[in-house]
Amino acid sequence: MYRYFLLYKPFGVLSQFTEENGHPALGSLFDFPKRAYPVGRLDLDSEGLLVLTDDPTLNARLLDPKRDHSRTYLVLVEGLIDDAAIRKLEEGVELRIDGRNFKTAKARASLIPPPEVPERTPPVRFRKTVPDSWISLSLNEGKNRQVRRMTAAVGFPTLRLIRWAIGNLQMEDPKPGKVLEFSREELLRRIQG
Repeated sequence: MYRYFLLYKPFGVLSQFTEENGHPALGSLFDFPKRAYPVGRLDLDSEGLLVLTDDPTLNARLLDPKRDHSRTYLVLVEGLIDDAAIRKLEEGVELRIDGRNFKTAKARASLIPPPEVPERTPPVRFRKTVPDSWISLSLNEGKNRQVRRMTAAVGFPTLRLIRWAIGNLQMEDPKPGKVLEFSREELLRRIQG
């Protein structure tokens, strides 16, 4: 019988089961089943929701852009982001990925007040002379480091990146390293809302 987990991946943990270059991996957080793997990835410097399972059919179902499962990120950016940059993020941004030009799909973006999110260890660098702002950004695609590349392309580098929702699935009382287990039906029901 397959098992399905939702993890709040902490900053500084690899989205894999093998430690590398002194960085901890997912297996250091919980005793996942032997054949479990993450559905999608979050880079070392990102945190937030990650689905893990040993069900090989779930990957295509959750990651196929045609199925319209958006991923929503809370992003702390350097600078006071303006309406023009928000519009560019929504309309799509030209990026260079793997040596080719790529235009991101339309997205949903908005300036938000500072959200209630878990403290990060270590904390984001703080400079009194450089303001920052929070945005919510929802995408249906996920190229390598796409959110970071998008915010940099519109002039506002990412300082902190949190995957906050997968479809309609969110974690109540999120804490770094927290793991919840669901049935397949419950997981899909929560994602689809």
